[in-house]
Amino acid sequence: MEIRVVLYEDNTDLRESMSVLLRGTPGIEFKGAFMNCDDVLAQMKELKPEIVLMDIDMPGINGIEGLKLVKKSFPEIEILMLTVFDDNERIFESICAGASGYILKTVGPADIISAIHQLHSGGAPMTPSIARKVLRLFPKSSPVAPEYELTTREKETLSWLAKGYSYKMISEQMGVTIHTINAHCKKIYEKLHVHSNTEAVAKAMNEKIV
Repeated sequence: MEIRVVLYEDNTDLRESMSVLLRGTPGIEFKGAFMNCDDVLAQMKELKPEIVLMDIDMPGINGIEGLKLVKKSFPEIEILMLTVFDDNERIFESICAGASGYILKTVGPADIISAIHQLHSGGAPMTPSIARKVLRLFPKSSPVAPEYELTTREKETLSWLAKGYSYKMISEQMGVTIHTINAHCKKIYEKLHVHSNTEAVAKAMNEKIV
């Protein structure tokens, strides 16, 4: 089954080169590319992507505002931020708004394709320098971990997520279906008051939940 992907990028040359890459990659069904998020909800409804590659600095409705719109109306769509910005403010706002990954445009084409597959498998791809910043952004907790009433299986799922395992890998480790892992993660998000794997892992590590 091919992964349905949509791209938002205002730089014409980069948008065209990325479109060629995505269109020519086996396993990816490239649904379209746009220069901003002015019509993002209509485009999501029509194209039904599973993953959106989202630039941040675009004319009109920018990437972070577009991210918020998509996650509010189509929470099942995974958003991978693909940007030149590595400042704390934009990283923090993107993660808190529900971005499932954050990679810099300095990575190579193979890394972008790998990130798409990682995200589709339940991972949270991030450029290493961004991952370090994410962990620093969330406030450190007191020595005693807060009680979030996670079940034993939910804690186990969260611990595997913190180790970088995808949903498929976790399901194999725990001997359950990917559907069950999905259900555990939805409960984890609800109990931790987060919106993505990335935010859940950051909170779990900083608050010593796992």
